[in-house]
Amino acid sequence: MATPTENNALVNVETLPVETLPNKRRKKKSIVWEHFYIETVGAGCRRACCKQCKQSFAYSNGSKVAGTSHLKRHIAKGTCPVLLRNQEKNQLTPYSAPPKMGMAMGGTADTPKRRYRTAGSAYFGFDPDRCRHEIARMIIMHDYPLHMVEHPGFVAFVHNLQPRFDMVSFNTVQGDCVATYLTEKQSLQKVIEAIPGRICLTLDMWTSSQTIGYVFLTGYFIDHDWKLHRKILNVVMEPYPDSDAAFSHAVAACLSDWSMEGRLFSLTMNQPLSEAGLDNLRALLSMKNPLILSGQLLVGNCLARTLSSIAQEALMAANETVNKIRDSVKYVKTSESHEEKFLELKQQLQVPSTKSIALDNLTRWNTTYEMLVAASELKEVFSCLDTSDPDYKEAPTMDVWKQVETLCTYLKLLFDTANSLTTPAIQTTNTFFHEAWKIQLELSRAAASEDPFIRSLTKPMQEKFDKKYWKDCCLVLAIAVVMDPRFKMKLVEFSFSKIYGDDAATYIKIVDDGIHELFLEYVALPLPLTPTFMEEANGGSRPDEAHRETLLSNDGLGFTDFDMYIMETASQQSRSELDQYLEESLLPRVHEFDVLGWWKLNKTKYPTLSKMARDILTIPVCTLSADSVFDTASKEMDSYRCSLRPETLEALICAKDWLKCEPLETSKALVKMEFPI
Repeated sequence: MATPTENNALVNVETLPVETLPNKRRKKKSIVWEHFYIETVGAGCRRACCKQCKQSFAYSNGSKVAGTSHLKRHIAKGTCPVLLRNQEKNQLTPYSAPPKMGMAMGGTADTPKRRYRTAGSAYFGFDPDRCRHEIARMIIMHDYPLHMVEHPGFVAFVHNLQPRFDMVSFNTVQGDCVATYLTEKQSLQKVIEAIPGRICLTLDMWTSSQTIGYVFLTGYFIDHDWKLHRKILNVVMEPYPDSDAAFSHAVAACLSDWSMEGRLFSLTMNQPLSEAGLDNLRALLSMKNPLILSGQLLVGNCLARTLSSIAQEALMAANETVNKIRDSVKYVKTSESHEEKFLELKQQLQVPSTKSIALDNLTRWNTTYEMLVAASELKEVFSCLDTSDPDYKEAPTMDVWKQVETLCTYLKLLFDTANSLTTPAIQTTNTFFHEAWKIQLELSRAAASEDPFIRSLTKPMQEKFDKKYWKDCCLVLAIAVVMDPRFKMKLVEFSFSKIYGDDAATYIKIVDDGIHELFLEYVALPLPLTPTFMEEANGGSRPDEAHRETLLSNDGLGFTDFDMYIMETASQQSRSELDQYLEESLLPRVHEFDVLGWWKLNKTKYPTLSKMARDILTIPVCTLSADSVFDTASKEMDSYRCSLRPETLEALICAKDWLKCEPLETSKALVKMEFPI
């Protein structure tokens, strides 16, 4: 074959014939040859040239053949400028199939039936609607400001990434985010409508620099598969957050928004309510919701907030001691040379502690506790530090270290319980009876101590825990632990005998009466109607005695009277469910136990009691997210979010919660059983 002249390489693409291969070579079947031709550029060297943009690519050199993968990428990945221009004239609608390759090249519709595919990925057309959807999701998931779509840097980045995408405005992306929220809300609404039990709410009030409050309402519910779920349902702006009606207004808005009238079981608040606030709330719910146990289970306090408040008071009571330790830690941590001397001395003294000291964060009380614990374990190093570092002159005395150890002992009770609230899995209510009664018992004992420092430290802690949490929430937690077949009433009896001594029988009776009364309320709930009674409920008249024989003969087997008998005796039969459950032996205390799974397996045996257990075990004890459990102050809404419309703010926060992957499995961790004697 003759080598073409140099001028032949410049011949117009339209007039240049594609090289004809010798007959002995098989015919090229790849579809890329519809868009490329082969040009010989030297002895044994041939290149493939794009018919559209004239760019050439390596094809063969001697006996080595480059293949066609790189040619496919040129067409499929959109790097051919002519192909890009042609596609712009015929952009794809969302989720539509890409046009045939021949048409994309400006050819006719008579393209080969064999479709073109790359080895690594399929051909995807540019979809501007999909891009908008993903930008909205990105903003929701990562809390990016909506205005970022108008930031010059981001606009330039997107333009370089995809020049054909018309960047959206603030108003457009705001609408896209709200549309995403509404789509997710519709799906969640169907889930909530289908749940077999009731729903529990937590209310968490956020503050703002504008003196406006924002109430976060989070719903807890168990689905048909006995899985416990947690979803933020509403974020309600309250212009007057300190008013007695603030929480009742937020609850009313949530019940109306999600059509939950009559299905609310309990409320857990992040702050104590005034008597007027409680009255407003109960008045609202008595109209739209049946009050279980006369409202005794309705309003509970947030356990995390209570623990945080008590811990702060304890740290303030020992403020002088805490400051001395903080100053010593600060001396070591704010200078590299000081820290080096400290570590050298620790090694010389062979102190076995593996802890490292760190300054605390005053907005999180657990960091102060951890600072004190680490410093206490390294007290020997601090006591000897002045020998190797003459500038260190404020070493704490032995009395101070003793006070630190005492403070850490009682803070540990609060820390361990609060730490159990930070697990990613949603925990059932029964778990926290163990934690609460141990705190109540230990603080009660310490408050009666003969040691003046221990007594002065723990007496205010005990009084606050007893008043702000134990008295209000003890009944809820006790009933919940009775619903745990490993403990039932036995743990209530054991723990109350430790806490109340000779008066234990009185408090045990309160729990026993409460759980039986609650069970009777579930027994009295309306049963599903048979077709005969359904007709009567819809306005049909009940047949009189004269027609009873006809009715019996007409229904074939005479089951109408039988249905009436079942309804009359159902309550008597159901009453025995609770007593039967309580009389049966306790289950072994295994390391892992799924209490909801147990009730799922036994719902046929205990049809009414299982419904009660499902609702009781759903009650949340904490209103805060895991990352806020140790916070010393209420959450504050930032100024940017406050500038958004309330509807947009709610959409962004709720949609983020719904879109993130939620661990739906309830905690199966070991329930710690440490019985202080």
